[in-house]
Amino acid sequence: MYSMFLATGAAASGAIAQAAPSWGDGPPLFLHAFGGTMFLLFLLIGLVVFLSVRRHGGRPPWARPAAEPPETSAKRMLAERFARGELSVEEFMERASALNWTPGSPPKGRR
Repeated sequence: MYSMFLATGAAASGAIAQAAPSWGDGPPLFLHAFGGTMFLLFLLIGLVVFLSVRRHGGRPPWARPAAEPPETSAKRMLAERFARGELSVEEFMERASALNWTPGSPPKGRR
């Protein structure tokens, strides 16, 4: 009688094993490799975009423009007053030197 139970149990376990997916203890390993590969691909694309934007010195499109320093408006007003004739050359040069500005020279920081 014991051998009959053993034979029935062996036949049942064989049928269950054939009906189960062939994955064993989990999903196929290529799924993990696919996810890791996609992660590395997105990381590489992000790195390329970051480095290209950084190399060209551009600001991201969502960034606000940099605030204008107060010296810029002071220089503009000084130049306008000189252009209207309110200031002599000596007064203009004296006030420009107080702003640490040489008229006609390019602004610092720009190339």
